[in-house]
Amino acid sequence: MPHFLDFFLFQILPYIAIVTLIMGTILRFDRDPYSWRTKSSQLLRRKQLVVGSILFHLGILVVLAGHVVGLLTPIEVFDALGISHRAKQILAIMLGGIAGVFCLVGLCLLLHRRLFDARIRKNSSWADIMVLLLLLIQLVLGLITIPFSMAHLDGHEMVKFMNWAQHIVTFGGNAHLFIADVALVFKLHIVFGLFILVVFPFTRLVHALSAPIGYVIRPYQIVRKRAK
Repeated sequence: MPHFLDFFLFQILPYIAIVTLIMGTILRFDRDPYSWRTKSSQLLRRKQLVVGSILFHLGILVVLAGHVVGLLTPIEVFDALGISHRAKQILAIMLGGIAGVFCLVGLCLLLHRRLFDARIRKNSSWADIMVLLLLLIQLVLGLITIPFSMAHLDGHEMVKFMNWAQHIVTFGGNAHLFIADVALVFKLHIVFGLFILVVFPFTRLVHALSAPIGYVIRPYQIVRKRAK
C-alpha cells in the first residue's frame, strides 16, 4: 500500500472517524432524539429474532471487549502480570474466534430475517440493511485474520497493532508506521471498522449507547396489588 495511503487511512482517518462519531452522536441526540431507537420488528418472526439477537449481541460484546482490552492496555501491564505475548495471542485467537462465530451466526439469522421476510423488508430502510451488511463484511474480515494471526504466535504482529492503537488515542505521531507492513486483510479490517464508526451516529447502531443496563439491577415495580 502506498505510503501516502497508509498515512491517510491509519493516521488521519482514525481521527475523522472519532470526531464524526462523537459530534454526530451529540447532534443527532440534540436535533432528532425521537429517531434514537432500534425500530424493533420483534412482533414478526420473533423466534428467529431472539436466537439471532442473543448470539449476535453475546458475540459482539466479547469481540469488542477483547479489542479494547487487547489493543489499549499498555504492554507493560501484560509484562507485569507475567502474560507473554504468545499467551495473549493464543487467547485472543481462541476467544475472538469463538465469539466471532457466535456473532456471525446471529448476524446471518438477523440479515436473513430482514431480507427474506416480505413484511420486515418492506419496513426496513436502506440504512438498516447497509449496517447489517457492513457488520457482516467486518466479521468475515475479522475471522479471515485468524489464520494470519496463527502464523505469528510469538505475538510480534499483535504488538504492532497495540502500538498503533495506543499512539492514536494518545495523539502520537507516525502511528501508521507500526502497521505499514502487516497483511492487507488486517488493514481492510481496520478500515471497515473505522467506516462503521463514521456511519454509527446516522444509523440504528446508536441504540448501543442506550443499553438498559440499569434494568438488571432496578427494584421491582408494583403494577397492581394482589387482591386480599
